[in-house]
Amino acid sequence: MTIMKNPVEMLMQWAKEKPNQGWLFQPTNGVWKTITWSEAEAQIRCMATALRAMGFPKGSAIAISGRNTAHWVMADLAISMAGYVSVGLYPKQADSAVKYIFSHCEAKAVFIGPMPDPQDFDKALPAGIKKIGFPYPDVTIPCHAQWDDLVKNNEPFSGYVAPDAKELVTLVYTSGTTGNPKGVMMTGENLTFTASGMLKVMPAKGVEKYFSYLPLAHAFERGAVEIASLYLCGEIHFLENLDKLGEQLRQVAPTRFNGVPLVYGRIQTQVLKSMPQEKLDRLLKLPVISSFIKRKIKQKMGLHNARYMFVGAAAMPIPLLKWFEKLDLNILQGYGMTENCIYATASLPGANRIGAVGRAMPDAGMKLSEEGEILFKHPGVMAGYYKEPEKTQETFTADGYLRTGDKGRIDEDGYLFITGRVKDIFKTLKGKYVAPAPIEGALSRNTDIDQLCFVGSGLKQPIMLVSLT
Repeated sequence: MTIMKNPVEMLMQWAKEKPNQGWLFQPTNGVWKTITWSEAEAQIRCMATALRAMGFPKGSAIAISGRNTAHWVMADLAISMAGYVSVGLYPKQADSAVKYIFSHCEAKAVFIGPMPDPQDFDKALPAGIKKIGFPYPDVTIPCHAQWDDLVKNNEPFSGYVAPDAKELVTLVYTSGTTGNPKGVMMTGENLTFTASGMLKVMPAKGVEKYFSYLPLAHAFERGAVEIASLYLCGEIHFLENLDKLGEQLRQVAPTRFNGVPLVYGRIQTQVLKSMPQEKLDRLLKLPVISSFIKRKIKQKMGLHNARYMFVGAAAMPIPLLKWFEKLDLNILQGYGMTENCIYATASLPGANRIGAVGRAMPDAGMKLSEEGEILFKHPGVMAGYYKEPEKTQETFTADGYLRTGDKGRIDEDGYLFITGRVKDIFKTLKGKYVAPAPIEGALSRNTDIDQLCFVGSGLKQPIMLVSLT
């Protein structure tokens, strides 16, 4: 079996082989700055030296917060190179969650980038924590040190030794629906295994271009963009702010694009503002004009170069999937969770089945329990919840499979369909058990419905809560 290099080793490989090739593309006030592989490595090495000089014990947690930037990614790798554990926080997170995460992981320092409510974030930080500011004009929190100064005043770190693959690399805190966030422990083995599987089914074709705007604190963006770019030698282009989403997406024209249903819905809305649905339907029926219209719309979206377009985090309404399909844009649904490093199932070009979340990734070890719960067992599955041995034990079966909490069915071709949650079933006052997922799924096909929720626990009669488009 081939031993995969870890992300830091991949950085060093590309810095040596392709030193002048652009890797990170950062816009500031609309002006794009390119950071090459060698430039990034040099900054990361100097920051690793600076972190080691602060005297933190090996394995200490160091946090990163702020919107996606080139420095977010470089900080993540510098933390790893220095022998510490990175902890990502969302740029806008509840004060209670910020306080809990910092206390729980005992973070020694925090990298601070641009964020919506910096004063609130600053107030939630523990006393005495070392604050390092990223070099952006909208970083307004007073910091003990600045990125550029630390890079300038420290020599490149030269003592890197790859750690054991079982060692903790990062903590990803899940938002959760109840209680405090849980710190998912990810090791080097988790990252290299999932990267290996991704390379098998989605190898690079030329220079891959990513558009990074979903939070890097989330395991999906971290794996599908940051880690993927390191193994595919791809470019990462960062969104400056949400107001520029459409404009900068067109400028980047990524080859791989990831989104949540809401983003794809907004893209559709922008298209229909300039071309009403009735007119679009009419033009798409005309043989020669149809191809021209499709090409122009895809260019306006910025998706004309996209070979892979994934949707995740929630089920995408089937009518929306079919709307994009009419424009020859196949949105691929995938399935995964932080606890399995987002390595579970994926639809692929030429093998997309609408309504399904794809087939199992290579060596994903997927199966269904007797109750229909979806289970996984592979080297990408988390090492456990940080400082939560009881919750960790509850999350695994006796034979070591990760419980997802989701129910599903697998068709004759191996496609997985999510049918609900294991604990989703509720009982009405009449004593009737009701599974809401199939009912919600049927009604979600109605294009006039934006959001819906079927409830009825303790009620005489279940009711459907609906928000119209």
